[in-house]
Amino acid sequence: MSSQLDWRRVYDFWFPMDLSRSGIAAHWQMMTWWFHGEAQAELRPFAPLVHAARAGGLDHWRATPQGRLSLIIVLDRFPRGLFAGTPQAYSSDPDALRIAEEGFGNGHYGALASPYEEFFYLLPLVHAEGPDHVDRMGRVVAIAERALAEAPEDLKPVWQFTLGQARTRFDIISRFGRFPHRNPVLGRASTPQELTYMAKDDFIHTRSLPVSASSAISAIG
Repeated sequence: MSSQLDWRRVYDFWFPMDLSRSGIAAHWQMMTWWFHGEAQAELRPFAPLVHAARAGGLDHWRATPQGRLSLIIVLDRFPRGLFAGTPQAYSSDPDALRIAEEGFGNGHYGALASPYEEFFYLLPLVHAEGPDHVDRMGRVVAIAERALAEAPEDLKPVWQFTLGQARTRFDIISRFGRFPHRNPVLGRASTPQELTYMAKDDFIHTRSLPVSASSAISAIG
């Protein structure tokens, strides 16, 4: 199997439909699939790819923009579905960040064609903890603001939601320098301020989509 077909398997799985001419209901439907469990249930066959990527066996995917994006998805998104609740869920984040930053420098990010490709490409900047995390989150917020401004009027609620998510994460990292909800999983001691935050049980990664999203999805059956 060629290297292109290797990454294409991931790409076609993660982007199963072209949303460029779809209405807002289809966009919300895909957001639900990506982030609220449906996609995660189908990830098990991809576990060997995660292990291969972590060992550097898929580095050749970095030769093309979409191949690089597919590798980022394997390292960033797939572990969160396959290894939720364990340190493995986050252990690929530094590699995903390195690969994403490299693609900013060589033009691969700029060559991506769809806003959803760009969205998932940016996630390592959001997820990888580290000393430059606040700066990275600032970059993501700025890109999300631009995406909202450029979105068609009927799709603006989707991108308003993603901007809100980005701004909330920026606030969390600005306050704590890390994601406190990971502390129990990673065996980290929580500060009193983090304990107060976690006691509210209102974590950004578990929030539901807006009510308007459910209404739109219901309208298409």
